[in-house]
Amino acid sequence: MFGIGGGELFFILFIALMLFGSDKIPTIARTLGKAMAQLKNATNEIKSEIQKSAEENGVDNSIKELTSTFTKEIDEVKEGIDPNSITKFQKEIEDIESMSGPIKRQK
Repeated sequence: MFGIGGGELFFILFIALMLFGSDKIPTIARTLGKAMAQLKNATNEIKSEIQKSAEENGVDNSIKELTSTFTKEIDEVKEGIDPNSITKFQKEIEDIESMSGPIKRQK
């Protein structure tokens, strides 16, 4: 949870208890919970408004068409690749690297 471990969480709760007292902690937690719920609802409303406007303007369909075209092209390229040629290409690269050695930048 947010990269906070058990010991750190315990320490934060202890400090909050010392600062606010045991009687105010539940009201603070309740208020924080309500604020988080309102924030979540606001972001969901914004997302839905953006999606509605995108669908009205046809942006949603054009993006789907574009991604489907890309995936088709990628699938065609994947089908056209021969696994034997990949291993052959890797061996050629290793041979070139062994002949040339590491390339150093000249100053």
